Amino acid sequence: MEPLTEHRSVSGPVVYGYLRLVRVSPARQMALNETLAEYCRRHELTLSAVFTERNTGSGPSAAFTGLIDVLELPDTYGVVLPAASHLGPKDIAAPRQAQITAAGARLLLVRGPGRRRPAGHSAAGPGPAPVRRRRFSPATTPALDTER
Repeated sequence: MEPLTEHRSVSGPVVYGYLRLVRVSPARQMALNETLAEYCRRHELTLSAVFTERNTGSGPSAAFTGLIDVLELPDTYGVVLPAASHLGPKDIAAPRQAQITAAGARLLLVRGPGRRRPAGHSAAGPGPAPVRRRRFSPATTPALDTER
């Protein structure tokens, strides 16, 4: 009897990561790479390589050019980014997104558009628990003493 698919070594769709890192610490770079790898593991994707851009100019980027080149390879599924902002500033991001889609690749975002950190959370983790205050109107004043 054949083993179940879950017990076979099956490779998922091939994706390539892309990071735009300007003035980022090595620890932050490592954390972002791990984020991409974990996202791919959870979604059964094969992360083939991560292209990293470090320049701030609006000119051509060797990393992005390399990414577009590999998207032409057969069996390429898409590009995974931590967030859309990694494509660059808005004037650069829109054409880059169009190039990725024109290459027939999907754009996968670990943190999609509109997904923000919950209130009280920072990049370092959750902050202190928020204080909740109940508001009472004269009609709903709570009873302080109850008779038994």
